[in-house]
Amino acid sequence: MNGRKWKVSDLDAIASLEAECFSDPWNRRMLADSLLSERFYGTVLEEEGAIVGYGGVSVTLDEGEIQLIAVSEMFRRCGRGRRLMEDLLTIAKEKGAKRVFLEVRVSNASAQLLYLKCGFRGLYCRTRYYPDGEDAVVMVKELD
Repeated sequence: MNGRKWKVSDLDAIASLEAECFSDPWNRRMLADSLLSERFYGTVLEEEGAIVGYGGVSVTLDEGEIQLIAVSEMFRRCGRGRRLMEDLLTIAKEKGAKRVFLEVRVSNASAQLLYLKCGFRGLYCRTRYYPDGEDAVVMVKELD
């Protein structure tokens, strides 16, 4: 598996994977706007030239926020999500973050397990956070 920084030419593949993975996906325009932000850093994983996972983190002052992370269903539970998270945390630390936050659906137990294994801990719940009314768990990881 090959990890690298997002490129403009990746946006269609990332948008397609985003739509495959989420009921309320970011659209191509939102992804492009993120790519243009000076505070956003994206990474992708490729298998044989195809993007199978992606992630994005924004860093402001000493705080980072994992904004996006997804792996194609057929490549899950093989270490790719962990690899993406490790890449995002490394980027956040290099950019000056002391802690990193994320939100995850309360129903997404597999993602929560990955985040716990990566050193995140739950902080609190945001009620009716998602467009369909589902709550989100806010998690944080302190960086060394």
